[in-house]
Amino acid sequence: MNERLLKLTTLSVFVAVGVVISPILRIEGMCPTAHLVNVVCAVLLGPYYALACATAIGILRMVLMGIPPLALTGAVFGAFLSGTFYRLSKENLLYAVLGEIIGTGIIGSLISYPVMAFLWGRGEVTLFFYTPMFIGASSIGGAVAYILLKILSANGVLVKIQHKLNNEK
Repeated sequence: MNERLLKLTTLSVFVAVGVVISPILRIEGMCPTAHLVNVVCAVLLGPYYALACATAIGILRMVLMGIPPLALTGAVFGAFLSGTFYRLSKENLLYAVLGEIIGTGIIGSLISYPVMAFLWGRGEVTLFFYTPMFIGASSIGGAVAYILLKILSANGVLVKIQHKLNNEK
């Protein structure tokens, strides 16, 4: 199979899974499954595919489920930084999780403030209003992703998947 087609198919599966499980496995105000998907996608496909995945999931959740723009601001930065940190650290899974927590828990939460306060009309929110929830959700999702990826790594499956997606022998 063509490498690009395989990556796009894998990306589509991540988007579908992310949209379907987000309303099922969530805590009020937090969606840890989005961060699980972000980290796993970032490790398998890289930062740009993870960004595309988080964007697609966020848009679909907003359109189909009426989720506010937090579906985007709370995912895209973490997805991209997860893949970037993972690559820069020479494939250290902890850095993938750290990128998700920093990108979502700090950057995403701070960007969410002006989006929700001024564009969405929620004047009652403050600058750090979303930070505890976003750090909590990204930590939970990141921890589950870390455990899953460590199991795949210990069995040699993670590297096989990565090689297959990158068309390496």
